Amino acid sequence: MIRKQEITTFDFPKDAVIWDVRDVQSYREGHLQGTVNLPIDDINEQSLTNISVDQPIYVLCGGGSKAPRAAEKLENYDSRREYVVLMGGMRAVRAANMPIQH
Repeated sequence: MIRKQEITTFDFPKDAVIWDVRDVQSYREGHLQGTVNLPIDDINEQSLTNISVDQPIYVLCGGGSKAPRAAEKLENYDSRREYVVLMGGMRAVRAANMPIQH
């Protein structure tokens, strides 16, 4: 199941799995604390092996276009899971003055 969540109203659960699907260079230039970089082109079935099936996977991108595509790709690999697209991506993070790591 894929659902959407506004990042500015997102209450980060403890131990949340948050994948930033931007390319490595964009991630290095600044990312949300607690995210793991997994570029959309690197997503494959193996990406899901270390994540519990009942653990939601939150997906973040730069502006909101790659995250929905990444969630669809993930759902094709395992439709039993919950994928949450964080709407607005890093643009919304910056606009909301949320903490960014470099």
